[in-house]
Amino acid sequence: MNASVNVGNTAFMLICASLVMLMTPGLAFFYGGLVGRKNVLTIMIQSFMSLGWTTVIWYAFGYSLCFGPDWHGIIGNPLTYAFLHGITLHTMFTGNDAGIPLVVHVAYQMMFAIITPALITGAFANRVTFKAYFLFLTAWLIFVYFPFVHMLWSPDGMLAKWGALDFAGGLVVHASAGFAALASVIFVGRRHVMENKPHNVPLIALGTGLLWFGWYGFNAGSELRVDAVTAAAFLNTDVAASFAAITWLFIEWAHGRQPKFVGLLTGAVAGLATITPAAGYVSPTTAVIFGLLAGAICYYAVALKNRVRLDDALDVWGVHGVGGFLGITLLGIFASKAWNPNGADGLLFGGGAFFVKQVVSALVCSIWAFVFTYGMLWLISRVTVTTVGPDVEEHGLDMHLHGEEAYPLGL
Repeated sequence: MNASVNVGNTAFMLICASLVMLMTPGLAFFYGGLVGRKNVLTIMIQSFMSLGWTTVIWYAFGYSLCFGPDWHGIIGNPLTYAFLHGITLHTMFTGNDAGIPLVVHVAYQMMFAIITPALITGAFANRVTFKAYFLFLTAWLIFVYFPFVHMLWSPDGMLAKWGALDFAGGLVVHASAGFAALASVIFVGRRHVMENKPHNVPLIALGTGLLWFGWYGFNAGSELRVDAVTAAAFLNTDVAASFAAITWLFIEWAHGRQPKFVGLLTGAVAGLATITPAAGYVSPTTAVIFGLLAGAICYYAVALKNRVRLDDALDVWGVHGVGGFLGITLLGIFASKAWNPNGADGLLFGGGAFFVKQVVSALVCSIWAFVFTYGMLWLISRVTVTTVGPDVEEHGLDMHLHGEEAYPLGL
């Protein structure tokens, strides 16, 4: 073993990569419980398809596009690390002095790439053909996700050099996926068969538990080493999720006179999405504020979506899009170098310019994700049938698209 390898940091990052990987099956369970019985496998295979196909793309050229030598601050050179060219057992990650092999960074960032497009699938649940989804998954990674990873998380990226911050993916993951989901919903239109009642709440709870558990690797692992900031990010993750879950529960309880389990679970995910960009830059007390605002604002964003009759089937925009955008904006207000010397001071601590950078970055990312997603779906619709017909929706996509059933009759 190379003498410069830090065994503790390397082991920690491998565990975090495993936790983030577990989030994608967790998302499959979460979404699978939310849809109807006839469409469970269709929504779940979309998550697992990303687990497989994104890995192929990442190995072939994705990592190189994200972290290869810079091209105008927007994207990396696709050939530098193509098929992991030049990466050996002794190649070290040079982004900090954590002492981890580069293959660990490749694996960890790959797990982020896997779950991000899978988040979008909840928006167009029960409508999209598998071929269209496959083309969408491929194009969205190349033209939306990879550029924003490079712009924010590569040292040469334009937003990184400008001074914008995103600790673990509020912008790169959640805002981009959420506003891509909004574009998807507008393009594909409303379902012919509206099926909004979850078929299996325990499955949603299982998925939420796996997501919440994996999120510690998502946020704490983004420090890319073990130190005090890692511990703060871990605690902030749980605090924000818990306060958001309770806030959503109480608001829904006040409106509907009953405490809803699905509301509690959805609120937790909203809190997790909102704290993600700030987990390593703010105090636990500030994480409480993030959680309270996430639970309330994301709840009313979903209510607004329902009022204007946008058919975001599983509330991806209201939870992830709004949560990610909110988190980036709040980071511009509450960031403190007292909690991360490598971060920035937000508006409350005299960082007015930093606040502007955060808001502008959030707007650029959200608009980019929306426009490119809509354009890609339009192009895909010229190549293949994008949505299924009313009869397929009526009988369920599982049997029509995949010839399989989650719950065969008689079993």
